[in-house]
Amino acid sequence: MPTPSFEALRILGGRLRDARNALGLNQYDLAHDSMIDAANYGRLERGIGNPTLLTLLRLSVRLGVQPGELLAGLDDRELLPEDSRPFTASEFRREQERRRHG
Repeated sequence: MPTPSFEALRILGGRLRDARNALGLNQYDLAHDSMIDAANYGRLERGIGNPTLLTLLRLSVRLGVQPGELLAGLDDRELLPEDSRPFTASEFRREQERRRHG
């Protein structure tokens, strides 16, 4: 499965890093205090992790910020990945048949 990465995730990661640094915490301590795997937290800061709502809430509580502060302005379509959807099984089979028979 490809690693999610798009501008909104990179911005969120930067906000998490800034809030953590403002409190003088290292990644491990913030992750531990928030009951989050440290490696997964590191992925969030690097903008390649896609957090769950529970993760965002735990982090916002520990960082002392409102969840909305972390997410403000990230609903801009330009910051999101391109719209795409996977093939259905029937679409995949049709495409295989099309390629096979020219």
